[in-house]
Amino acid sequence: MRLVANKWSKFSVLLGHAGVAKHIPTMRRFSASNLQAMLQQYVFVVAKPIIGTGGSSVVKIKKTGNGYLLHNSGTKRTFRTWNELFSTLNQIRKNRPFMLQQGIDLATIDSRPLDYRVKLKKTGRSWVIRAVVGRLARPGLFVTNICQGGTLLKGTHALRRTFPPRLVKSKIDTMCGVARACTILLESRYPGIGMLGYDFGIDKRGNVWIFEVNTKPH
Repeated sequence: MRLVANKWSKFSVLLGHAGVAKHIPTMRRFSASNLQAMLQQYVFVVAKPIIGTGGSSVVKIKKTGNGYLLHNSGTKRTFRTWNELFSTLNQIRKNRPFMLQQGIDLATIDSRPLDYRVKLKKTGRSWVIRAVVGRLARPGLFVTNICQGGTLLKGTHALRRTFPPRLVKSKIDTMCGVARACTILLESRYPGIGMLGYDFGIDKRGNVWIFEVNTKPH
């Protein structure tokens, strides 16, 4: 079974499809100029390794009235100057290639961010949706990964706790539809993949976003 670890490469494939691209937050390669520009444009920005799983080294960065706020692994730190912030980010990066992603104000349960994993597996010639689950962040964290203490919920249960019941089916249909479209694109580019896990977020306005694609989903 083929594995594709590079997040940037996978998203580059998906951005070529207009119907999928509208669900992808703005992304840039990590650099000082790109981060400064995105912090001017968005409420917050997420920096993450281009190769890496489990939510490790994922950083949330926000510009405040008197400096910057950095949230990483349950720890929040404030910085008065840009140089202090960027120096700390480089310490976290350790020369690894990182990417920047537009921050999305996710729907929450008890102030804990919530996202979704849609898992597909190839059976014979067909792709079958095996699971749609919600993942609730551990208190104090913004990443929802189970290995970081997140809580697994049934997808329908998670949606009913954040949106009116009449919207539950449409949100699941949207996530599954986008996942199927992505799967066609990725299999065409990377023949031999046999399992895919898509991480979706739904913001407080009900918009569906795709954050990551995993070729070895847990």
